[in-house]
Amino acid sequence: MLYQDLIRTEQLSAGGRLPPVLPLVLYNGATPWSAAREIGSLIESGPPSLTPYRSQQGYLVLDERRLAAEGRAPARNLSAALFRLEASRSPADVMAIVRQLIDWLQAPEQTSLRRAFAVWFGRVFLPRRLPSVSMPPMTDLFEVQHMLNDGIETWTDQWKKEGLQEGLKQGEARILLRQLSIRFGTLPPEIREKIETADAETLLQWSERILDAESLDDVVH
Repeated sequence: MLYQDLIRTEQLSAGGRLPPVLPLVLYNGATPWSAAREIGSLIESGPPSLTPYRSQQGYLVLDERRLAAEGRAPARNLSAALFRLEASRSPADVMAIVRQLIDWLQAPEQTSLRRAFAVWFGRVFLPRRLPSVSMPPMTDLFEVQHMLNDGIETWTDQWKKEGLQEGLKQGEARILLRQLSIRFGTLPPEIREKIETADAETLLQWSERILDAESLDDVVH
């Protein structure tokens, strides 16, 4: 669709060609990325004479949590800071990264970046970590810092509680995946994704169906 739009708007190279494109997946899930990384692996093999014409398309995965945990990202880098935030486990970790961002983004020409990070904190990051806390609008990282400072003790307790609940859900998902693999063999990527993103109540219902199930569809539907 991107190429179609470039052709339609006549945004081609001087030689009339399309630009190279890097397909990129930015992933911040709790479990490692497990989907196929090349479309050819999802297509049944045909006659050897058709091999040169088989569709081929790969993509690059940036698995934020794994990159942050491995410590391979550069220290003074905004993308790396975002990855570390996604992988953070406590308000203290978040506070340290916020202080770094404030230090890095002091220049007047970086005002829009400071605002973008603050809005992301208020609308995405903090509501996801603290769903029961009402977040006021924030437009500057200093506001994020003050909010974390004012409620860090209360929020630490709630953060731990939310993290424990999320950990329990991930454990239930891993157990269900293991049980289904033993019963039905290798699981399709779409089934794994469905289980890994299901809520706790749904996981419980699916676990109860395993004993009488004759197929994966009897469990996950």
